[in-house]
Amino acid sequence: MDRPRVLGPDGAGERSPERPHPGTSGPSGTGVVRRNVRRSRGRCQTGGVKIPAKLLPRDGRFGSGPSKVRPEALAALAATGSSLLGTSHRAAPVKNLVGSVRSGLSTLLELPDGYEVVLGLGGTHAFFDAAVHGLVERRSQHLVHGEFSRKFATAAARAPFLQDPEVLESAPSTHPLPRATAGIDVYAWAHNETSTGVMVPVERVPDADPDALVLVDATSAAGGLSVDVSQTDVYYFAPQKSFASDGGLWLAVMSPAAVERAQRIAASGRYVPSFLDLPTAIENSRKDQTYNTPAVATLVLLDEQVRWLNEQGGMDFAAGRTRDSSARLYSWAEASSFASPFVTASSERSFVVGTIDLDASVPQQTLTEILRENGIVDVDSYRGLGRNQLRIGMFPSVEPDDVSALTACIDWVVERL
Repeated sequence: MDRPRVLGPDGAGERSPERPHPGTSGPSGTGVVRRNVRRSRGRCQTGGVKIPAKLLPRDGRFGSGPSKVRPEALAALAATGSSLLGTSHRAAPVKNLVGSVRSGLSTLLELPDGYEVVLGLGGTHAFFDAAVHGLVERRSQHLVHGEFSRKFATAAARAPFLQDPEVLESAPSTHPLPRATAGIDVYAWAHNETSTGVMVPVERVPDADPDALVLVDATSAAGGLSVDVSQTDVYYFAPQKSFASDGGLWLAVMSPAAVERAQRIAASGRYVPSFLDLPTAIENSRKDQTYNTPAVATLVLLDEQVRWLNEQGGMDFAAGRTRDSSARLYSWAEASSFASPFVTASSERSFVVGTIDLDASVPQQTLTEILRENGIVDVDSYRGLGRNQLRIGMFPSVEPDDVSALTACIDWVVERL
């Protein structure tokens, strides 16, 4: 039962014949003529290449998570002084903070009647296990097209009390689509695959069994991509992406049907570790607290970001900002002589995590080390993908003008390699 059954990829992942796709030779590159760049014992020596200050972005943080935290949020954290940090999470000040987070997310995501915000510790990976124990009744279906969508499928496959999951898989630069299968009681996929920069539509599965739940991993999507939460039963995420906070916390927007499922499974006698027990998390969340002691600083930063997004115009602002940033990145890559969007279909390219393949003549390690020495950080490719590639976070905290500045800096460096 350790290995999920794979169906697919149904011909997905074919490259467009019009343009050769760079980035397939691996991160080292070959045949490169460099100026001010050399290698020593396998490590790139960049010779102190200095990008002109006028080209640099105002803020050089482009990580795909952890992501840029606005200076104003850090100031707000410092301003809490002794009123929150170092105080009981069962007392009013921290409970009011949790209540503010839950209320703010309800407003931001425009929750339908009856949906509620539940939170617990451990991040998205912990929620995978919580869902396996507490939401999948018999059998789940998973869309797999990257590292993180695979993790949930693997967790379900290893659960001895569940049937083997149905896994629909496609190439990393594409995504499969769910399909109705009799007996499936959970359909699971990622709204945005963080490892590959592929977006997937969030819609209920036509002709699915009437009691089937839709679980959507929104770790890098929530707060940055538009969504109709009513198309899901659980829309779950962690706060270190669009919400510009630290990790170690999971949040789940749950429908009444999902809450009922969790309570029914818990009452069935199935063993569920208390750390993963969803009814316990639901009960505590309704009291504006967590079952275990939370990192209060994480909650402060999360609350500050949610407040900021709502004040700026909510999801219209947030999604508009990420669309602006990503349009600048992809239009640059499409016009470049050495770069190309990894995701071939423009409708599937993520607005929040952009993956850009590089020609073999532009080694990613050399480029990213020069950028890092100039204060532009965390644009390295996802380690497990093994491509000569950049991966660029464009969450709402990132200024679109900084994305334009980043591409100008990349051009400047590549001209000098």
